[in-house]
Amino acid sequence: MIDPFAAPPSLPLVAPSILAADFANLGSDCEDALAAGADLLHVDIMDGHFVPNLSMGPAVCAAARKSLPDTFLDVHLMVTDPDAYVDPFIEAGADAISFHIEVREGSDARELIKRIHGAGKRAGIALNPGTPAERVMPFVDLVDLVLVMSVHPGFGGQSFIPEVLPKAEMIKAALRRDQRLEIDGGISPQTAPQAIAAGFDLLVAGSAVFGKTGNHRAAAIRSIRDGSGAAPSPMTRTSSV
Repeated sequence: MIDPFAAPPSLPLVAPSILAADFANLGSDCEDALAAGADLLHVDIMDGHFVPNLSMGPAVCAAARKSLPDTFLDVHLMVTDPDAYVDPFIEAGADAISFHIEVREGSDARELIKRIHGAGKRAGIALNPGTPAERVMPFVDLVDLVLVMSVHPGFGGQSFIPEVLPKAEMIKAALRRDQRLEIDGGISPQTAPQAIAAGFDLLVAGSAVFGKTGNHRAAAIRSIRDGSGAAPSPMTRTSSV
């Protein structure tokens, strides 16, 4: 298993979001993305309250863990009550769990981070496009990753919001080598160079990866990672996200 927090040999890392995968063939689709060069998998959890959509529950995470026992699963809780979700996803096999600063701050956030770490998992804190970087700074030294949303959370396939990129400067300056600065939303071969230049080293991509097939998927992952901005072949798979 690649541990994205253990000074990985090459950065940035690419984490396809399984929200954009083929759910009828989830295991094989995820296996194919990993074989195509992905470093880990990102699992987006939505409660229909914090964001206007429902995605998946612990059972899907558990199924991914069973099918892919050696894959790092990065769970992103876009939920109003993350405390209620942490234990089920720990039991389902999550390796990292991130929650939003908009729903937990102060001692509540610290206790939740401690709880995640106490279970032997990596902890992250996330912020929405409209939330200033200053909100997460009191917790940066406590977490393993900071996740900056570059779309308004709730639906896949949205357009990248470049106005979030300046947040990286403040956050990155406070991070250790064993911490990651993650970005999620609208990441593609065309937008990845901007994110990498800003300092992000863990790139979440959904339809840009799972919307491709065969060698085109591997080409997309390579283009995202190297920040070349080269557009891979337009051959795509029809997707609803």
